[in-house]
Amino acid sequence: MLDHTVIFLISLLANAFSALSGGGAGLIQLPLLIFLGLPFGVALATHKLATVALGIGATLRHLRDNHLERQFALFMVAAGVPGVILGASIILQVPDRSAQAALGILTMGLGIYSIFSPQLGQQYAPAHRYKQGYIIGGIALFLIGVLNGSLTSGTGLFVTLWLIRWFGMDYKRAVAYTLVLVGLFWNGAGAVTLGLLGEIYWPWLPALLLGSVIGGYLGAHLAIVKGNKVIKRAFETVTLLIGLKLILG
Repeated sequence: MLDHTVIFLISLLANAFSALSGGGAGLIQLPLLIFLGLPFGVALATHKLATVALGIGATLRHLRDNHLERQFALFMVAAGVPGVILGASIILQVPDRSAQAALGILTMGLGIYSIFSPQLGQQYAPAHRYKQGYIIGGIALFLIGVLNGSLTSGTGLFVTLWLIRWFGMDYKRAVAYTLVLVGLFWNGAGAVTLGLLGEIYWPWLPALLLGSVIGGYLGAHLAIVKGNKVIKRAFETVTLLIGLKLILG
């Protein structure tokens, strides 16, 4: 009972912060599952499935504001899900410490870039909405999808910043797309793939799912209410913390 309570509370906090910043629930949630005794592969598959509930909670809140464009949402699913499946198929066979350290440095770079770009993501100014722009944007989302399927945490932050930098979204809109599309569809595809190839620890899943749904809804609500400046600061904090975590192991 104590384990379930701890898992619920940690999941609630991790997913609320993730929904506010646009990613990073795995920074706390995955190490907790490993600390409580799950092998890495089982913990990763269980975590991935639980993050789908984060997408559900965030979706319930963001749909009320109706900022999502259906065609762009379908584009994100089509570009990213194949990469997620590919990455999830690889990770259980090829553990790579140096790749995680490199990703950590890159993740910290995202936060530093945002810190030194004061106006980044503060205004919605759609860009690259033409054929070549979609092709380049789609290739980048596919590659981020590979990282999403194969690594533990933080890749949602890459999606958030890419939507801002390439497609001209503000933080609030980019986080909404990340939580709904990455949370539901990308992580769903990763969870199914990892579940088929590996193993999910079902006894802890109810506490994880409940914490993820509630945390996702609360975090999304805070993001909508507080606006782009607060989301930007949360994004920068999470990228720096996840970068350090990936570098230090």
